[in-house]
Amino acid sequence: MITGQKQACIARRGTEARSVSIEPILIALQAAFVVLLYLFIWRVVRSAERGLPAASQESFVLAPAQVAQARAEAGVVPGRLVVTRSKVVPVGRAFDAGPVPTTIGRAEDNVVVLTGDDYASGQHARVESGLDGTWVIDLGSTNGTYVNGERIDGRRRLHEGDLLQVGDTELQFVR
Repeated sequence: MITGQKQACIARRGTEARSVSIEPILIALQAAFVVLLYLFIWRVVRSAERGLPAASQESFVLAPAQVAQARAEAGVVPGRLVVTRSKVVPVGRAFDAGPVPTTIGRAEDNVVVLTGDDYASGQHARVESGLDGTWVIDLGSTNGTYVNGERIDGRRRLHEGDLLQVGDTELQFVR
């Protein structure tokens, strides 16, 4: 006959033996979980990359002369920005909106310099022309950039006759 202490000892040994045999199974399940988690993340990232539109690379790949030639072949006519109202730039002055970006602002390194226009930022807006059209981009200005009286957020395509307002200066986009 087995005493109570011996039975408790045998019962403990049986439990220890079972927990040791379950431990490799738990480790294998953990490893499988980690592998499945990484596969899931990889699939999500891969599918997200497929949904992103390809960025226009023309300004990085082509020189301005090459862009102008490609534009001529595609029948795209570059536009110009003509000053229609300003206290700091003569009315009627025109700026090319060609393959090289046209920057607008109070700072002296801009193409369209608005020194004295208190409502324009130092680096206010940029006009870029590509094979897909001419675009105006607000560069985080304080008072905003307006196209036809509507404040733009980020980037907006310009069309013939659009009025672009930067500070107190108004420019018309013409071809």
